[in-house]
Amino acid sequence: MKVLILAGGLGTRLAEETGLKPKPMVEIGGRPILWHIMKIYAHYGFSDFIILTGYKGHIIKEYFLNYYTHYSDITIDLADNSLQIHANRHEPWRVTLLYTGQDSQTGGRILHAKPYINNESFMLTYGDGLSDINLHALLDFHRSHKGAMSMTSVLPEGRFGALEIEPSTNAVKTFVEKPRGDASAQQSGWINGGFFVCEARVFEYIERAGRGDMTILEQEPLKNLARDGQLYTYQHSGFWKCMDTLKDKNDLTQMWLSGSAPWAVW
Repeated sequence: MKVLILAGGLGTRLAEETGLKPKPMVEIGGRPILWHIMKIYAHYGFSDFIILTGYKGHIIKEYFLNYYTHYSDITIDLADNSLQIHANRHEPWRVTLLYTGQDSQTGGRILHAKPYINNESFMLTYGDGLSDINLHALLDFHRSHKGAMSMTSVLPEGRFGALEIEPSTNAVKTFVEKPRGDASAQQSGWINGGFFVCEARVFEYIERAGRGDMTILEQEPLKNLARDGQLYTYQHSGFWKCMDTLKDKNDLTQMWLSGSAPWAVW
């Protein structure tokens, strides 16, 4: 089963890093977050990747073109320009890189992969989110229903403390520091965490929006899938974190360097 990874956005909220490189190439502990995402999928046996590039996509292409030598021990003889490879460190991955346009939106980028899917089921995720999700369990869930798409939902870290107030007296009954979900009712706190499983008919919903490269998956296509009873959600209550800001990047890096990265299931 192929894995599509959205890797073309500008990453404007991480401008300290993304002025020089695309967001999926921002490093966590010396490796691009894209590498971490691919390691998660490969751990569960999904190693045929289609990376949907855009902004500074050539940097992603160059990374994989030079991957073999980047992580190998080599001797270069400058006299005759020969190269000798000693120990090599490689991954058993097949990587297809598609340039999907500088300004394309998520749905438009996905459409570029349609000729490579061959009417088969496929996985899809964003190039900036890490999780300890069990991808086999996600796939089993998807196969248990007849829908076109399974979307992983997660409870994000809260940004603010939450109060439970006694309405008759305005007394504070409980205080919880940054509860997950930022919602009084846990059910309403679930958000789109990426890590999708899709049937090929999802492409029809994207095409039906009629906006080509400017189609945003999270708007009309997902709304119509839900309306038609074709969108189901796999609720993941474990670790999930999106790298939106420099603080997120630093938090993830600290987890990795301390040896306590929950997503490193490999």
